[in-house]
Amino acid sequence: MEFEYSDKVKDLISRLEAFMEEHVLPREQAFLDHLDTTDDRWNTHPIIEELKPKAKAAGLWNLFLPDPEHGAGLNNLEYAPLAEIMGRCIWSSEIFNCSAPDTGNMEVFAQYGSQAQKDKWLTPLLNGEIRSAFAMTEPEVASSDATNIETSITRDGDEYVINGRKWYISGAMNKHCKIMIVMGKTDPDNANRHIQQSQILVPMDTKGVTIVRPMQVMGWDDAPEGHAEIIFDNVRVPAENIILGEGRGFEIAQGRLGPGRIHHCMRLIGIAQRSLELMCQRAESRVAFGRKLSDQGSVREDIAKSACEIDQARLLTLKAADAMDKYGNKAAQEIIAQIKIVAPMMCINVVERAMQLHGAMGLSQDTFLPRAYSYARTIRLADGPDQVHMSQLGKRLVKRYAG
Repeated sequence: MEFEYSDKVKDLISRLEAFMEEHVLPREQAFLDHLDTTDDRWNTHPIIEELKPKAKAAGLWNLFLPDPEHGAGLNNLEYAPLAEIMGRCIWSSEIFNCSAPDTGNMEVFAQYGSQAQKDKWLTPLLNGEIRSAFAMTEPEVASSDATNIETSITRDGDEYVINGRKWYISGAMNKHCKIMIVMGKTDPDNANRHIQQSQILVPMDTKGVTIVRPMQVMGWDDAPEGHAEIIFDNVRVPAENIILGEGRGFEIAQGRLGPGRIHHCMRLIGIAQRSLELMCQRAESRVAFGRKLSDQGSVREDIAKSACEIDQARLLTLKAADAMDKYGNKAAQEIIAQIKIVAPMMCINVVERAMQLHGAMGLSQDTFLPRAYSYARTIRLADGPDQVHMSQLGKRLVKRYAG
């Protein structure tokens, strides 16, 4: 694996870091203050609206997309340091049109969508004119096993009729969310459980789509994006809204989740790195029991341990990205599973140590640490719980070495 980045990537790193330092990080408190006072929590944040055209003008737009026509033309390994930089601020990825679930949805449209679907939905997503959602998780079944999904998608002439309940549908609360990719079953009785599912496009304003409530994550509603609970009650959409064809839903989901998982891990490393830096600054500036915290042996150990764990996760993430680039997402699924297991727990541990070192302040709204902790804890479940990845990885390893 080549560790030296090209001049193009080095330039993007430098420009992105400068943009973050000048425009984003100084405005974190203003971002939160607006959410505390506005009556329009689900509208795109004015700071994001202000900074998106600046990011586009600076050439820092669609950095995740390998297509050079619409994106930066970077592979996964080259995108990794950029995602890490954006990860230092939990909400900053949207400024550069690199936020989930839009990135995954754009990849679905680009890879699997028809030309008509691309023209209608991919183009405005690439331009940052609309937002989108991916509706898979359901409250009544263990959605970590996608074959359990119960939402029905039934053909009726030139239309499909959709019935079901979804929740934790990230992005669906935002007023600019115009389209959902919905996972459901078109052939629930098929003996092959992996071709029972399909994915279909449902505009948010379709009759029968009802947002029940915004779901909270550890007490936060994550406005202005949010995570909606949604009921689909005899929702009708044109037959051409099916993606790729009936029975291809599981295949599409697997193709979508590989890059999504590693993007989360890249951002988590940025959160952990920033937490480590805050830990060092706090340790050097705070005095307890007559000595700076940085003179305390246990504090130094926590700092050293955190640095080691971050670098371990960073290297594993880069290795996974490199494997995806060289061999494809399917061939790299083992190492993708490894980093999806490692990175969230690493980040939780580092943020936890930083919170402890900050004392009461570490639990307050005066640092980004509580929200960082909540985000990292969420990613232990998002795109598949740790236990699922460990189970599948363990099964493959046993088969390889003991078979």
